[in-house]
Amino acid sequence: MSSTTQYTRNILVIVVAGFILIILPHFIGDYYIHMATMILLYGYLGLAWNILGGYAGQFSFGHAAFFGVGAFTSTLLQLNIGVNPWIGMFLAGIAGMLLGLFIGALCFRYGLRGPYFALAMLALAEMLRLLAVQWMTVKYPLGINIPINTDSFWNFQFDKKAPYYYIMLFMTAAALYLTHIIEVKRIGSYFKAIRENEAAAESLGINLFKYKLLAMAISSFLTAMGGTFYAQYYLIVDEEAAFGVNGSIEILLGPIIGGAGTVFGPVLGAGVLECLSEVTRDVFEGYGGVHLMVYGVILVITIIFLPEGILGGLQLIFRKLKKRGRRH
Repeated sequence: MSSTTQYTRNILVIVVAGFILIILPHFIGDYYIHMATMILLYGYLGLAWNILGGYAGQFSFGHAAFFGVGAFTSTLLQLNIGVNPWIGMFLAGIAGMLLGLFIGALCFRYGLRGPYFALAMLALAEMLRLLAVQWMTVKYPLGINIPINTDSFWNFQFDKKAPYYYIMLFMTAAALYLTHIIEVKRIGSYFKAIRENEAAAESLGINLFKYKLLAMAISSFLTAMGGTFYAQYYLIVDEEAAFGVNGSIEILLGPIIGGAGTVFGPVLGAGVLECLSEVTRDVFEGYGGVHLMVYGVILVITIIFLPEGILGGLQLIFRKLKKRGRRH
């Protein structure tokens, strides 16, 4: 198959998938729209994590730090100063990026990588969670509630779930496009070289500190914007949902299950995990905690037998089928 034919086929698949996603809310109820929105949200957050953890190879266990900063920044600006939530989303992204640059400069300057970097990020998120707990215990013991306003795009509040779905669809599509650009441009090659072998990358003249910090800046900016969407969707912010370790795990599981270091892997992983979570919850309803055990076992099996994720496994199968077809 020529590259032109492959490119045309890819464009056709994207157009068809985009059309289906656009018309989808007209054929499903609010429950499934909510489920689709969550898939898109965690797919988006997974794409943000994937730039740092999947492409640049800097495995983060604490992306909830940026998610929480985004949620708190936009919400507090809206409540205390009256900043529009759309503007607040951009400012939240800037706040998350500044935090990412700060912690990234400290970690990368002193050579933290691998499990040490992962633990440093986990410690950052936990530290912010504890600070938020102490502060909110006094001022917002029941969480920060965003006042319900009129149904309008400008207010980032809607009576129905479909507008939130479309906003998240746009954000995820933008993150996918950005990931694609990174994939095909030189910056993506630099990120991958750093991921595979930092010493070799440095010997080739790649500035490790610069490109790690760039990956951190992009990843933290996008993640913080996702935190703002979460706050506006649920209209409440609390320290556990914002900075909790469960948030960090949910963010990174999508890329790991779907395929880290790939364009579509995080979204595929988020879809599989969300559907799996719902199915196990329904099947084991009434058996407290059993669905979580089954969910965990399936995740462990997936990680063991598909170390490159579902997308990597599918690509391997297609390559084997292609070779077998050539022999015959």
